[in-house]
Amino acid sequence: MCSSRLSVRNDFMQEGFSRLWRGTYASLALAVPTVGIYMPCYDYFRNVMEDFTVEKSPSLTPYVPLVAGTMARSLACISIYPVELARTRMQAFKGTQRGVKLPGVWKTLVDAVNPVKGSSSNGQNYRMLWTGLGAQLARDVPFSAICWSILEPTRRNILSFMGEEPRAGSIIGANFTAGFVAGAVAAAATCPLDVAKTRRQIEKDRDRAMKMTTRQTLAEIWRDGGMRGMFSGAGARVGRAGPSVAIVVSFYEVVKYGLHHFHQQ
Repeated sequence: MCSSRLSVRNDFMQEGFSRLWRGTYASLALAVPTVGIYMPCYDYFRNVMEDFTVEKSPSLTPYVPLVAGTMARSLACISIYPVELARTRMQAFKGTQRGVKLPGVWKTLVDAVNPVKGSSSNGQNYRMLWTGLGAQLARDVPFSAICWSILEPTRRNILSFMGEEPRAGSIIGANFTAGFVAGAVAAAATCPLDVAKTRRQIEKDRDRAMKMTTRQTLAEIWRDGGMRGMFSGAGARVGRAGPSVAIVVSFYEVVKYGLHHFHQQ
């Protein structure tokens, strides 16, 4: 956590207040379609699989959130990965002088496809837009599986403990608490995979980037920094993931609750 505070302080001192929000536009461009694909798909997969397991194999029902979360996250991740690549590169961008304008999402993606100005694009170049997808899936799929495996039973237990018909307030409270705990635990557990994903995405050598695997990247990180390197930035990641999951899940469930009651009237 100390290293996270030092990193924020150094960014602020060296490049000013705006540095702390570097890549915000790309983050917003990523968040909206991700949630729009991820959450409804998770709900759909979970409901279908729960209906099936309750009838055919009740012993498998507790594992439904894990499988549904894995499937939904994989689908969302593959669909919007180029924007995730742009966001990571924008956040890692460092101008040679103060005041150098940060490239936008579109320019970042164009530069990834055509790093040499005037070069022509081909199928091989467009593969660069999915550079590090394996590392992204290796991080997001376990994260989602751990997150939903904790979140679902936690929020159900909280709601049952309240013992009343769910209202907007109790839905927000249960989902925020469960989401915060689940997001923080999942982020801590998958931190090494996040470090590997980031290293692959910001790799400048095109040939090396295409050949790198998650296993090789993790081995390099371990060789260079050991356990400390594997969990570099863990404090910042946990501090972001907990509230992020809590806010997204709470908002989504409240919107669902509101729409359900609106259509009932």
